[in-house]
Amino acid sequence: MKKFSCTLLLLLSASIYAQSELVFVYFADKPNKSAFYANPLSELTQKSLSRRIAQGIPLNDQDAPVEPTYLQNIQNMGFQVADYSKWLNGVAVMANANQILQLQNQPFVQSVESFARNSNAIVKGPASQNKFPSTAKGPAVVFNYGTALAQTEQINLKSLHLAGYTGAGITIAVLDTGFPTVDIGSAYQRLWNNSQIKGGYNFISKNTDIYNTSFNPHGSYVLGAISGYIDQSFVGTAPDADLYLYATEDASVEIPQEEIYWIMAAEEADRKGVDVINSSLGYTTFDDSRYNYTYTDMNGTTSFIARGAQIAAEKGIFVVSAAGNSGALTWHYISTPADNQKVFTIGSVDSSGNPSDFSSYGPNSAGVVKPDASARGTTTATVFNNNTVSASGTSLASPLAAGGIACLLQATAPGTSREYLRSLLRQTASLFPGTNPQMGYGILNFGNALQQYLSTQSTTLVTFRMYPNPARDRVLFQTSEKIEKIEIYDPAGRLIRRKLPVDNTLEVGSLRPGIYYLNIKTAKSHYSEKLIKK
Repeated sequence: MKKFSCTLLLLLSASIYAQSELVFVYFADKPNKSAFYANPLSELTQKSLSRRIAQGIPLNDQDAPVEPTYLQNIQNMGFQVADYSKWLNGVAVMANANQILQLQNQPFVQSVESFARNSNAIVKGPASQNKFPSTAKGPAVVFNYGTALAQTEQINLKSLHLAGYTGAGITIAVLDTGFPTVDIGSAYQRLWNNSQIKGGYNFISKNTDIYNTSFNPHGSYVLGAISGYIDQSFVGTAPDADLYLYATEDASVEIPQEEIYWIMAAEEADRKGVDVINSSLGYTTFDDSRYNYTYTDMNGTTSFIARGAQIAAEKGIFVVSAAGNSGALTWHYISTPADNQKVFTIGSVDSSGNPSDFSSYGPNSAGVVKPDASARGTTTATVFNNNTVSASGTSLASPLAAGGIACLLQATAPGTSREYLRSLLRQTASLFPGTNPQMGYGILNFGNALQQYLSTQSTTLVTFRMYPNPARDRVLFQTSEKIEKIEIYDPAGRLIRRKLPVDNTLEVGSLRPGIYYLNIKTAKSHYSEKLIKK
């Protein structure tokens, strides 16, 4: 009888799935975007705007909110409206064939795209990314790393900590399953004492319940690798970074809605001005096999989550993703969003620097080298609740790297191109210019990356200067490089003009008195300068 009941349940489930599927409804426009451009702070924080200004990233229509009347129209048609994206400009709903036709015929709808990729099952990959045990420059910092010493030294991060770069002033968003015991465990108490946890949200249940002890502890382990601290026993890779904690993964199921939860969390991270996203999550197959991906789909642009991750990177966020734990399985490739070219994908190595057998293989199906680099993922030290623990998986390698990246961001100029830093980390990894399908360009070396950056900057400092500042009528640029373009931004992050200087002179007399931000692009480099107009 029990076997029959299970069979009946599966048949009923299949019937329901045949009637409806998850689709994304793209809206035709954003009618109220002009209101956003007039007041960007209505949608983005000043920290978010400042990140864009520093990197020369102009606001665009993606930043404007979804039109609320369109959402109401969808709801009036009888759909449940809970998951939507301003970046993709649309809403995810369950719809059958007739409803999809109705949606496509609405004047405010541009198109409808199904999440479903096929009608037949494929080999199912792992649902979890981890293997768990059963149960501004600050002063020089000397930590007793305890169990974290070897993995910190393996990526040469201790030298940054000793120089005072511990992630202070940098904000990391952790997108994961939830964070049980983080609100009560002594291993996270230092974060609360220093007010480093800035907020969080559960995008699955649409509330602030992220610390519930019924949640899978994956997120707590990941957070521990970044910023956990137990005196004399453990130190995370970015112990002084600020944090936002977002639950996007329901560990009890594998559903395509989780891709939209992730994108919504990334959008919220962008609103808050987050600098780094760590995503120790990956998707290849689902409980309903119609939504399964193939290796061909791992091209960086097919999945919704990969598209969302790329937009996050284009907003100036350093997106870090675990490669996946399928290396020893039939499906042994990377998962998504690790397949996206602008996502910095992390593979796993053991204590000796060899690839972990479970670490997923690259490249992506478009031939892009993946993973980008590697960190310790075999028997990695972290914390949970009140104790030091260890776990294995690229889920642990990724936060080690994300914390190190936060320290590197603290050590570099705010306007430093994220693409330049991604390239710098690849070029200073252990195998460069060679690659390995599980390790990418090799084990990260943050000390060498910082030294290479500083050596470049020392040359830059003597080859570029802007004066006078403050200025009334014009500013001059002293440089041996050809200036290709200058972008001028107001304090709200709005691009107000693009100019090509004449004889390295920029006329600013027509600007109103105030503060402006200049992004100067040359044939060789990129500079960010604050201009005070008298």
